[in-house]
Amino acid sequence: METYSLLREFADSWMLLFLFVFFLAIVLWVFRPGASKEYRDTASIPFRHDEKPATNEEART
Repeated sequence: METYSLLREFADSWMLLFLFVFFLAIVLWVFRPGASKEYRDTASIPFRHDEKPATNEEART
């Protein structure tokens, strides 16, 4: 069997299965219980120092 055919069969079966399982794992990770607080905190980063800008020391950390 030539290399192209072997790689084509691998990509058609096992790699497709691997990528589907990987996709499901990422979706489950994003929608896991308790993740919304983490994403809410991350989304509010630009508004943390809305009234008082961060000092140079605060900006470095």
